[in-house]
Amino acid sequence: MELQTFSCPSLSGSLLFQAQCHICIWKKCQLYGSDAGIGCLQKLSSSKKYISKSSLFSISCSYGEDVEPFVPPSTQVFDGKIIYCVAPAMGHNKDSHPECHLRVPSIVSALDNMELTPKFRGSEIFDLQNFKPATVDDIASVHAKAYVAGLEKAMDQASEQGLIFIEGSGPTYATPTTYQDSLVAAGAGISLVDSVVAASRIGKDPPTGFALIRPPGHHAVPKGPMGFCVFGNIAVAARYAQRIHGLKRVFIIDFDVHHGNGTNDAFYDDPDVFFLSTHQDGSYPGTGKIDQVGKLNGEGATLNLPLPGGSGDIAMRTVFDEVIVPCAQRFKPDIILVSAGYDGHVLDPLASLQFTTATYYMLAANIKQLAKDLCGGRCIFFLEGGYNLDSLSNSVADSFRAFLDEPSLASKLDNPAILYEEPSSKVKQAIQRIKHIHSL
Repeated sequence: MELQTFSCPSLSGSLLFQAQCHICIWKKCQLYGSDAGIGCLQKLSSSKKYISKSSLFSISCSYGEDVEPFVPPSTQVFDGKIIYCVAPAMGHNKDSHPECHLRVPSIVSALDNMELTPKFRGSEIFDLQNFKPATVDDIASVHAKAYVAGLEKAMDQASEQGLIFIEGSGPTYATPTTYQDSLVAAGAGISLVDSVVAASRIGKDPPTGFALIRPPGHHAVPKGPMGFCVFGNIAVAARYAQRIHGLKRVFIIDFDVHHGNGTNDAFYDDPDVFFLSTHQDGSYPGTGKIDQVGKLNGEGATLNLPLPGGSGDIAMRTVFDEVIVPCAQRFKPDIILVSAGYDGHVLDPLASLQFTTATYYMLAANIKQLAKDLCGGRCIFFLEGGYNLDSLSNSVADSFRAFLDEPSLASKLDNPAILYEEPSSKVKQAIQRIKHIHSL
């Protein structure tokens, strides 16, 4: 791996943020006793419907009752609606870069201000602090070992130079802590898989997981980093779910404004991982064409839907009803994983879709319900993009409200005056074409 070195920007604020934000503890967690951890999970009402116009019928998933997947002995099981991990990667930072260390702390601060943390919600919400970093073997299930080893060695150079850019990866930088921070981010997702799966074994309404992590992952290709992303967090979690828990069929939804090319490439020939990406047409990195549907045995298990610039809430609701739902119904997943990028928001500086807080509430509520109907409620969100700190924080907070079955605050947060007419005819054409290609 070739590296270009640049001078290090000031990181003087990182210690302050470490003191102020929610930092996870990387020690091995203890197994909850049977009275504390194996009690019945709270049963939620099954009457909740999709916010959009679809009405699903119940489909049993291929994860049969006779299957007893392995659950690591350190897994924490709890009674609640949300389980989340925080991995802010405070040392992985370039102050002038959109993907900086302010992102996760801003989300955590908003959750606290809006009373969406365990301090205010008790057992409804659980902050999983005790988790381990991913192992090299976990990462190597997706990425080339040469890349993993090369990044670890590059930490010496980063220590000498302060900050380096990884050549050929777009604007992806590394600092002396990037390798370890990236292992921690991937480990957070793995631990959430363990906890959600364990909860699903003892109740019908396991908590929805959310990995509030960085560096993000969906652009990282098997051979290296790309587009702010170091390791493919969601891809690593998908392979872990298959390998450790026997969850053969993984359905990945990526609603980041940019195409998740790394996840796409990792599973392009795999029929057991369905990758569905909606993204802005023509945006970085220029991949994710509508006719890219997978290859060999995986043909048909990749769906890329580029949306025209200006697409907004109406477009995404229609996509959910007419594309995401029928794809998931037909695939019959064992678990749903979500690359949750909030950079499609109308206020985000890196693209030109016009999603709102209400769009992300709708997606969170509907995907949660989809998982409940199709795969025993097993669903985990992974933070990807989102670079306007206000819209990012508000949208994640409203996603939490959706997981809690509480009303959205979007009407108080969104300003409809800044929205403009969506390109409805172009959206309709794209949807009709994707339905034809995938026989939906």
